[in-house]
Amino acid sequence: MIGRLRGTLAEKQPPHLILDVNGLGYELEVPMTTLYRLPSVGEPLTLHTHLVVREDAHLLYGFYEKRERELFRELIRLNGVGPKLALALMSGLEVDELVRCVQAQDTAALVKIPGVGKKTAERLLVELKDRFKAWETVPGMASLVVEPRAGGAVSSAENDAVSALISLGYKPQEASRAVTAVKEDGLSSEDMIRRALKGML
Repeated sequence: MIGRLRGTLAEKQPPHLILDVNGLGYELEVPMTTLYRLPSVGEPLTLHTHLVVREDAHLLYGFYEKRERELFRELIRLNGVGPKLALALMSGLEVDELVRCVQAQDTAALVKIPGVGKKTAERLLVELKDRFKAWETVPGMASLVVEPRAGGAVSSAENDAVSALISLGYKPQEASRAVTAVKEDGLSSEDMIRRALKGML
């Protein structure tokens, strides 16, 4: 099991990145909450990781905080929740928002996430309520507030933002409309993704 990687951020194409660890490039997929906090390409980075082994692939997921990885692991233990849906949930709702959503049994917030219908949302909230009881007593569990990092815009920022939203399960037209509605000169792809997600949820 690969539990943590420390290296240099070599490539960043939401929601994927490549982390160079002593010349070996690890490709990881990250939730948007982690993406917003990444440094610039070429800067050092440490990520907590989770390896999913399938018959046809070994998939590595990266998280800025250990708490994010713990949440990911809780989600994929649930019936019918795979890594893709777990990342979509974590990208649409920050950790503290998801905890509050479970406490309030708020299905309306969950059904806005791609791939989550009303029945799925109701089942997830019931199953997560018991699992989150321990989380609610942990100091700082619900205090992860993610702020976007400032960064220079790149020519492909808009395309990267649209691609990231599509990878989360949004339809291409939805993703394109959402990004177009929030784009401004100088915005990084991370900022566009963050604003677009907020606009859709």
